[in-house]
Amino acid sequence: MTTPPEPQAIAERELCGLVNGLAQQIADHVRERAVALGLTAPQATALREMTGPMSMRELAERMSCEPSNATFVIDKLEKQGLVERRAHPTDRRAKHLVLTEEGVSLRGRLLELLTQDSPLAGLGPEQQRALQGLLEQAITRR
Repeated sequence: MTTPPEPQAIAERELCGLVNGLAQQIADHVRERAVALGLTAPQATALREMTGPMSMRELAERMSCEPSNATFVIDKLEKQGLVERRAHPTDRRAKHLVLTEEGVSLRGRLLELLTQDSPLAGLGPEQQRALQGLLEQAITRR
């Protein structure tokens, strides 16, 4: 006869399942909204994360990917006229990524679409902040 798993292990497994399920729902939501705008999910993620001029490394960190993957995505967005690479103001070896006027406009439409029927829409602002705080606490505990 085997010993039943410890209650803490069961709770952690269930919590991991919920976090993974939410992450998948969010990824599906982003993908659906991206397609509506003629973008891929990584392109939509890049646009969502471009809150101002930033380096490729910073964007990659925000996208949770390698800089080479972010470069591939930015190359596509640049060909579409949505992003420009400009000289970095303080580091002549680096480039800053900047949204074009068209990129700013498309990002605005994307953000609007992402808030519609979001997997987090069932939570009020206070609940979302609480969830964010708990997730940040769990992540930074390491």
